[in-house]
Amino acid sequence: MKQYLKLTLFTGLLLFAGFSCKKDFLDTSPTDQYAEDAVWGDPALVETFINNLYFRLYEPMTDGRGLSNIVDEAHYRGNAASLNFNKSNITIDDIPGWSYRRYTNWADLYKSIRNCNIFFSKVAEIPFPGQTVDGKTIADRMTGEVHFLRAYFYQYLATLYGGVPLIKEPFSLDDEFAVPRNTYAECISFIVEECDKAAALLPLENTGPNTGRATKGAALALKSRVLLYAASDLHNNTTIGAGFSNPALLGYTDNARAERWKAARDAAKAVIDLGKYELYKAIPGSGDSIARNITEIFLTPKTNEDILVKFFTQNMDQRWGLYTSPNGYYGWGTNAPIGELVDDFEMADGTAFDWSNPNHAAAPYANREPRFYATILYNGASWRERPQDVKGIDPLNIIQTGVWKKWNATTNAAYDQHGVDTRNSTIENWNGSYTGYYCRKYVDPSVNVQYIRQTVTWRFFRYAEILLNYAEACIALNEDAEARTYLNMIRTRAGLPGLTESGEELMKRYRNERRIELAFEEHRFFDVRRWMIGKEAYSKSHIAKVVYKLNSDKTTATVPTITHEAFETYAWLDKAYFLPIMRDEMSKNSALVQNPGY
Repeated sequence: MKQYLKLTLFTGLLLFAGFSCKKDFLDTSPTDQYAEDAVWGDPALVETFINNLYFRLYEPMTDGRGLSNIVDEAHYRGNAASLNFNKSNITIDDIPGWSYRRYTNWADLYKSIRNCNIFFSKVAEIPFPGQTVDGKTIADRMTGEVHFLRAYFYQYLATLYGGVPLIKEPFSLDDEFAVPRNTYAECISFIVEECDKAAALLPLENTGPNTGRATKGAALALKSRVLLYAASDLHNNTTIGAGFSNPALLGYTDNARAERWKAARDAAKAVIDLGKYELYKAIPGSGDSIARNITEIFLTPKTNEDILVKFFTQNMDQRWGLYTSPNGYYGWGTNAPIGELVDDFEMADGTAFDWSNPNHAAAPYANREPRFYATILYNGASWRERPQDVKGIDPLNIIQTGVWKKWNATTNAAYDQHGVDTRNSTIENWNGSYTGYYCRKYVDPSVNVQYIRQTVTWRFFRYAEILLNYAEACIALNEDAEARTYLNMIRTRAGLPGLTESGEELMKRYRNERRIELAFEEHRFFDVRRWMIGKEAYSKSHIAKVVYKLNSDKTTATVPTITHEAFETYAWLDKAYFLPIMRDEMSKNSALVQNPGY
């Protein structure tokens, strides 16, 4: 692969003065590290320092398990910690199911921010070359990238915790470490300022070896997301943390919400007005498979919809394909869609799926909208060729998550034959999905996950999110016609009829549209919280029961009976709208105020 911002970095690259020991009497330099002066005196090493900051942006492709497992999207087969999270069993000593999400805890995010602050404290010393690349000087481009990255890390903190301490300089050993939390409003204001600074410094497009770095569009996209979240219910509601002595840490305490929606709308429109991005295959061709078009978005290394992505190389050990693939392909069945998500995909005509409709219930996977087939692997779905030792069990390459009831004439008794992708599979009976479904999105069917790691590109921001952000803000401002225009762009690409609703009904349709379009892209976890629908989302989960029944003549039915059955019961406590600051962090900083409920 080309040098698409390869994030494979040297371990122990930097030796900073604040953490290093004095040189011994030989005055020798270590051979596996760079001295601080060498780093800031060499723009190539500075760029590697910035690469390390990109590496610390969380995405689920690396660890193979996403936020989908701790919201109403998916189920993780190694589920004890995720289930505890989904029951709101979160304390200041443990956030179950969170630890495998790299660089997303309080300490790691502040470490990332500290590295940004170190850059800004040293930037005046860097001997940047004078040439211009992609219309920007190298000094501007690198400085813009770090403003963007610092904004990204702070938005993650503010989204998880509310107001947090705004640290803008690197601490030294002589500094005061007891720093109070800034208000949520102050945090959002700072993040927006950082996004604006980044947008002014960054190129509209990076080319060649800089492809994959932040651009002006990425900075404006982050601003759009931040302002949309800030205008949402969670941060404009006095009922959360009722009696909490510091409500300004959780959200706004003024009456200017309409202005926040306008800011969110305008931020999204600024990305649209760049004229740089468009939906991939926005108008399907007459002979197109729309499901295939949508699948291609997530398997194509680079599309015209991408705003900020992470490219992978083979040696980066991307685990999403292995962890997510079906059991009958030696996958592990992580990120398995639950029935709640499956049921929210519309029918092909744009109407809602309904189990009480006998036609829907008889064939629940027939005539669904194209994104269903691009996102979900279900019993009977065609997929990739089976591994050599599985071909004899399934020569047709059809997903098998059901059970076939069969009759043994010799023993005069019925028995069950379990599908090769079930947890009773003869392939790996300790693996596989519990839900009867597997996630197809972001899984490369050309890769044998048993032996090879996929290199699928991760999208931090894509244009469809911006269109959705814009539509949501327009609906909130009663600009329904404008909202429908942009929502229906996405629905046209998905092969669905346009929306005609207004008001609350339009918002309801919008929320479902966002749920489906952005499934498994790390949005639903945050949307549930900012919309304050925790009780609805964290209720219980359902799984598919697929049975090929035994006929009266002892033959096995060729058409399965499929039902959704209750699986796990969740529980919601309002404290879970925000994460707790862990006990060790509270002990380190006596000025911190804990979030309510912990």
